[in-house]
Amino acid sequence: MSVEALTTDQFDSTVTDNDIVVIDFWAPWCGPCRGFAPVFEEVAAETPDVKFVKVNTDEEQALAGHFGIRSIPTLMIFREQVIVFQQPGALPKGALADLLGQVKALDMAEVKRASQAQS
Repeated sequence: MSVEALTTDQFDSTVTDNDIVVIDFWAPWCGPCRGFAPVFEEVAAETPDVKFVKVNTDEEQALAGHFGIRSIPTLMIFREQVIVFQQPGALPKGALADLLGQVKALDMAEVKRASQAQS
């Protein structure tokens, strides 16, 4: 699956309509972001059952602000509309693929119970 740009207007429907959504918060001037882009795109192509999107923090400042993005690149993963991973910094291909395996293996009923207990 190809990587798409994500805007504030599309955010809710993207997260709601897809089981797993991987978001790369980036900016065109960011060297590490440009270095991570080919890895992100390669893993996206190899993982067609997962939605991969990119948020340009220069163009979507409100969205980046909503999630408290302070450094880029920042990777965020939603599963069943719950944030299950958020971390600044680029990942190597193997680490990103391994992370997706862990996300797919999560017991979401348990994740949701734990989330409700914290609220």
